Amino acid sequence: MNLGKETETIEFKKTTGEMKEAMVSISSILNKHGIGTLYFGVKPSGEVTGQDVSESSLRDVSRAVFENIKPQIYPVIEEVILDNRHLIKVEFSGENAPYSAAGRYYLRTADEDREVSPEELKVFFGTNKYREKWEKGKSEATTKQIDKAAIKTFWQKAVAAGRLPEGRYTSPTILKRFGLIKDDYLTNAGETLFGNTKPVPLKVGIFATNEKLTFLDMKIYEDNIVNLLRIAEEYILKNIRWRNEITGVEREEIPEIPVAVIREVLANSFAHAIYNGRTSHEICIHPGMITIYSPGEYASVHMPEEYIKGNIESEIRNATIAKILYLSKYIEQFGSGFKRIHSLCTDAGIKYSYENGKNGFKFVLYRPQLQSDMINVTLDVTLNGTEMAVLAILKQKPDSSREEVADKISKTVRTVQRALDSLRDKGYIQRVGSKQTPMWEVLK
Repeated sequence: MNLGKETETIEFKKTTGEMKEAMVSISSILNKHGIGTLYFGVKPSGEVTGQDVSESSLRDVSRAVFENIKPQIYPVIEEVILDNRHLIKVEFSGENAPYSAAGRYYLRTADEDREVSPEELKVFFGTNKYREKWEKGKSEATTKQIDKAAIKTFWQKAVAAGRLPEGRYTSPTILKRFGLIKDDYLTNAGETLFGNTKPVPLKVGIFATNEKLTFLDMKIYEDNIVNLLRIAEEYILKNIRWRNEITGVEREEIPEIPVAVIREVLANSFAHAIYNGRTSHEICIHPGMITIYSPGEYASVHMPEEYIKGNIESEIRNATIAKILYLSKYIEQFGSGFKRIHSLCTDAGIKYSYENGKNGFKFVLYRPQLQSDMINVTLDVTLNGTEMAVLAILKQKPDSSREEVADKISKTVRTVQRALDSLRDKGYIQRVGSKQTPMWEVLK
């Protein structure tokens, strides 16, 4: 007889000789799901082999649970007979997580028990507490405060992707189908996805250098997720470099960072964010990199490298939001963001990194250097920080006045004039135009 495979809530042990390992499994399952079942007398493959069962062996299991699992739990321990073989079945549950086994903490991943630190547990439980309550909570937006165009965009994309059955959908149908309504109000997830109440802020900016000091452009958008994904993607694609490639008689424009990479990072940023936190979404475009910041602590006890290298079950903070983004093909594969981003970046030769902070998660895409950039890097060694900032502004807006430049870089007009004179003397710029309409031509 075979009981099937081990799962996140079912564990098999061949005999009570694996008592220590059994206690670890019980604690890890309790910490992840709060309820589970363990059998002694079953191989990991599910094959029932049986074992000797007596009053003494049942007491040994009870004593091991009492001495090892903290806080204390009260499992149901009994002898069962399957296919004429005797087993010990342990059914357990608990609502006082985190649970430890002999003073150590574990979490269940698929059919494995992974030891974690108290700090990792804190993140895990904070994430789950947020996940369970926030999305389904009732917002202050009524069911009439919806963006019908955004809802239509969603279902049309989902149908076109083959992830939603063919048909014409109405806004009430979509909201009800995905549980986005509660007592004539939108849920928090519903308002965030489709509300017309400007529920989500997004800051975008272009900076003169790789530091967040001198900005060349800065905007703040407030909208729902569906619209912000489009706005964010368009902003990035508008402000990065494109090259032309001739294929036969066709000319194709190709962005320096593939659209698929940008789209996947943006979608995961919005899917895993905390929406009642202290910070907002932010996109910064620098000469050497693009940073995409998502508010809220990192959503898993597993590091990105573990998802990339292994087949670890994804920890999805906002399951409803992630599902909507998957169905409309903003996210290509449900619950595999890091692995897909890594694959896309590797294929395109794009380097990336990430920064995990207390208030948010920042993904960094490094912009590839063009040959002209490499030349400028060599030349720019002779420029100081002020000169580099002034040059970046003139590249964006050649008719900038000294006063405009000074205001943008928080320097005096006299300092800006010195930088302009230096740039001219070094051959980076030259003055063109009339005295009435002067402007600078950038030479390098």
